[in-house]
Amino acid sequence: MSLSREIEQFQVQRVIGNNVVMVQGSKNGKEYVIIGKGIGFAVKGSGVIEGNDARIEKLFRLEDREAWSQYQVLLEDIDPKVMKITDEIIADIQSQFPDKLNDKIYLALPSHIQFTIYRLRNGMDIINPFLQETKMSFPKEFEIAYKASEKINAEFQVQIPEDEIGFLTYHVYSAVNNVSVGQLVKASNIVNELLDMIQQERKITFEHGSMNHIRLMIHLRFSLERILKGSLIDNPFVKHIKKEYKEEYKLAKKLGKVMQRSLEVEIPEEELCFLAMHLHRLFQTLVKSN
Repeated sequence: MSLSREIEQFQVQRVIGNNVVMVQGSKNGKEYVIIGKGIGFAVKGSGVIEGNDARIEKLFRLEDREAWSQYQVLLEDIDPKVMKITDEIIADIQSQFPDKLNDKIYLALPSHIQFTIYRLRNGMDIINPFLQETKMSFPKEFEIAYKASEKINAEFQVQIPEDEIGFLTYHVYSAVNNVSVGQLVKASNIVNELLDMIQQERKITFEHGSMNHIRLMIHLRFSLERILKGSLIDNPFVKHIKKEYKEEYKLAKKLGKVMQRSLEVEIPEEELCFLAMHLHRLFQTLVKSN
């Protein structure tokens, strides 16, 4: 919801964390949640936030149930220590990526951390089928997530497994690139499906973690990212690729159908040919190595 011009001030009701506060409008008496970098820092429980405060990034009115319902339980039950750790982690992310973060991280990340701590303390397994792909595709984000896990371990006397660090990496990447965690999980599932399909079609097996495996995985990941963002690539060799790399193009079209079905978007011909060219280079490398 956009900030109403009629509301001149917000009376602070509760400071959830450095970046999240619950407030009450001074004119209409309605309750809101304000999200913004440093909005809760040094604000007391009875403080006032001006309506034109530049730190305000997002404003939720509590009567707006659709927007509020996903945050209500979090704001009522979140451990203050979790919010404190979240603030530190977000500060670490912003030190590496100074652009504006996806504001959903201010509530999605503490919710995820709290549930992770609950699972670990109750002996629940955390299994991440996308761990290796995540480490290879998002190394910088993984490093931030690793440091975040160390903070969580020290504060809550738990041991975050590497599988969970992979999931934390998704939240870091989501915050930086404004892509939902759900989309990242979906893309990871698609990448695995495409890898399996390539191996079955060509009757080959990639050595997990090998250079060929890594390069193909990253290419598929970035291809999906471009498609989701609608970023078209310039490929002046479309006709040449379709003529010279017929088998690879045929396979690329099959892979494209999987992507189209899963993403529900058209796959550009330029993207398919770019994939065919990459497949050709990959298969040539495999032939030489054998």
